[in-house]
Amino acid sequence: MSAPIEAESSPSAVPQSLVLDFLGLCMLGRAQAVGKAGQPVATQVFLAVLGALGVSDSAARTTLNRMVARGLLIRHKQGRTSAFEPTGDTMALLLRGRARMFSPTPFDHSEDVWTILNCPVPENLRKVRYQLHGRLTWAGFGAVQANLWIAPGRIDVEELLDDVFPAEALGLVQAFHGAPTGPSSPEQLLRAAWDLEALRAAHLGFLDRWEAADPASAEALPQLLLLLDDWGRLLRTDPGLPAAYLDEVWPAERSARTFQRLEARLGPLADEQLLQLMGAQG
Repeated sequence: MSAPIEAESSPSAVPQSLVLDFLGLCMLGRAQAVGKAGQPVATQVFLAVLGALGVSDSAARTTLNRMVARGLLIRHKQGRTSAFEPTGDTMALLLRGRARMFSPTPFDHSEDVWTILNCPVPENLRKVRYQLHGRLTWAGFGAVQANLWIAPGRIDVEELLDDVFPAEALGLVQAFHGAPTGPSSPEQLLRAAWDLEALRAAHLGFLDRWEAADPASAEALPQLLLLLDDWGRLLRTDPGLPAAYLDEVWPAERSARTFQRLEARLGPLADEQLLQLMGAQG
């Protein structure tokens, strides 16, 4: 039996993440509209959308103010109220994840090519470590040991990191494309870099929340934001390890089918609601 999805059923959703998901829709659209610039978003629009997801007005305003202070948003005064748009860095962040988020095969990689990365962080750049680890994780890297990362597939490391490190520190990074060779084995590296049972559990949690979901059409926009937030979290967790090293009942394909079914259903309805909201703001 199908069931609706409630806001509380996506337990890790936080207001800042939902704001970023919403800005992605406003500024980039869904996969079919990437590159279409949008207008700054009025405070009242954020309050309406986040309110539908159980975020109070005060929490939403606090989140927007903090994102301005952190350099994630630009504030524009509009009379007695404000509107917000992403900074250049935030737009780059939104763009970076779009291709995989809407890929028809987000977890598929060949077992023949890996990206190996030796990435020391100089002591004077300790403050970028959190950003670096987040960037690498989103790109599909797992840490084999201190400073040594691997990812399935062929990753453009220079493009990935050139805004994280200054040029002199970027020169310390060593990156290679290739395949493990004896005495190393891909299976050993996989288990060193990723907890496969934790990845499986992340998929099963996503499927528990969404596989039997029957979201209400009237709630398409907030439901799509919850779906995108949960899906993005799953993509950051599972880099898409080659199927040759996973068991036959690995749940990634089920997760992808579930997301694609719901996004195809909710997306056009959410687009209409978004157009109405953005039209009403000014």
